[in-house]
Amino acid sequence: MTYGRESVYLDHAATTPVDPAVVNVMLPYFTQEFGNPSSIYRSGQDAHAALDRARTQIATVLGSRTSEIIFTSGATESINLALRGAAWAARLRAPDASTPHIVSSAVEHHAVLHTLDALARQGFAITLVPVDETGRVDSADVIAAIRPETCLVSVMLANNEVGTIQPVAEIGAEVRARGIPMHTDAVQAAGSLPLNVNALNVDLLSLSAHKFYGPKGVGLLYVRKGSQLEWTQEGGGQESGRRGGTENTAYIAGLGEALARAEQGRENYVTHTAGLRDYLWRAIRDRVDDVSLNGPEPGPHRLSNNLNITIDGVQGETVLLSLDIMGIEASAGSACTTGNSEPSHVLLAMGLSEEDARASLRLTVGRGNSIDEMDRAADALAEVVDRIRMLAGR
Repeated sequence: MTYGRESVYLDHAATTPVDPAVVNVMLPYFTQEFGNPSSIYRSGQDAHAALDRARTQIATVLGSRTSEIIFTSGATESINLALRGAAWAARLRAPDASTPHIVSSAVEHHAVLHTLDALARQGFAITLVPVDETGRVDSADVIAAIRPETCLVSVMLANNEVGTIQPVAEIGAEVRARGIPMHTDAVQAAGSLPLNVNALNVDLLSLSAHKFYGPKGVGLLYVRKGSQLEWTQEGGGQESGRRGGTENTAYIAGLGEALARAEQGRENYVTHTAGLRDYLWRAIRDRVDDVSLNGPEPGPHRLSNNLNITIDGVQGETVLLSLDIMGIEASAGSACTTGNSEPSHVLLAMGLSEEDARASLRLTVGRGNSIDEMDRAADALAEVVDRIRMLAGR
């Protein structure tokens, strides 16, 4: 049983259970340590100390200053702050200059793409760089898209649907050499890839705690000292005046602990999940005909826990509903678009047809999974696919 549950959970890219050790760190701040971190008396200063500890834990993982960490409600807010903040800062610095321009990729999470759509409606210029058949962007294409008025480049570190790892450090070195800030959505990478911001050559980095065994509803934005952002949330001057609103002490404490633990266990996690993922892929191929892999082959360009497949002759959503009845929890793509009738924009950008994109599944393993569960999932998938194909007359 995964995490003590009867179902087999294979959607860790969507969210993860909170590590019990993280829960233990959080609990005091719901009860006896409930002070407002902006207050000057003891309970408030105890809460403020918890924020400082979390900032130190995070800065250690990122190789940054503690002052460069801003706590947010999650990666979506962090991404909005990075993109909107950079765009509006550029416009306000030179209101009579050319329209500020942002470069990104066609396979970004919707938190990026929808924010860019909103900025385009506000008059900013946007360029989305295409990807190859594995979902990987060419760094030369990103650099070629830069204009004199480019104010930001944003490329995700690892894709949430197919697990493709992007050449962010290579891109960032070229972008920053041109005096342009570089942002990366690193949400899927925490606990799987190194996050040192200097090695990655980024000025802005977004994370969300619930992707690495922390609580939902809290995240961070790393902002390199000297980066110019127009802050979007006014209030009481929290986060050094960069994001108003009383900090969520318990969740921030959990964020810091979860990221520290994810980094400490990263090598073991990668070994564990890669073994499970590879076993599951072999098991599925042994049991299911006409199945193909989406994204890079398992290896250095793919997240260790990610498996995304297309099964000919089925609808992914139909398969998921049947799997759920059999106690297997998986996804047809990004959790944020579940229920959306549109095929995956990531798979379409990689060159898949709409039919193949709709016939795809995302299976992402995690800490609590076992080999026995991989066999159970592969058996269930084979049974479901056989039944669907039989009903379709195949």
